[in-house]
Amino acid sequence: MKKYTFAVLSVLTLLFASCKTSKTDKSADDLFGTTWELEYISGPRIAFEGLYPNKKPQLTFDQKETKVYGNNGCNGYSASYTLKGKSLTFGEEGPTTMMFCEGGGEQQFLKQIRLITSYSIDKDGKLNLIQGDVPMMRFKKVAKQ
Repeated sequence: MKKYTFAVLSVLTLLFASCKTSKTDKSADDLFGTTWELEYISGPRIAFEGLYPNKKPQLTFDQKETKVYGNNGCNGYSASYTLKGKSLTFGEEGPTTMMFCEGGGEQQFLKQIRLITSYSIDKDGKLNLIQGDVPMMRFKKVAKQ
């Protein structure tokens, strides 16, 4: 009876561990193959639509190149990133064509993204970029790659 109980507990432990690993790996996979559009940013006292009157920032993660591409609400955006588990940091952004941007959202986006330390994808499939333990930016999926 003890052997049977031990065998059942061992199988259940392995099953639980494999499910947990699969879920974590799936979350990292969800980061890639889609374009993310900003729908919330923490900090500014200006309404979100006022910050981004013409277009909202978008990001697309390139897993092979370890770069992120998109726009910052006005001008193009690209930077390297480092991903280790749930830890996520962004490098210095690359050069872009600089045009005048209404609303001040571009500066707010660039300021916040430099401070990001991790990410999560919530139950609704939204990407949260986190500083410490505080979600600072939230993105929704807008296009599959």
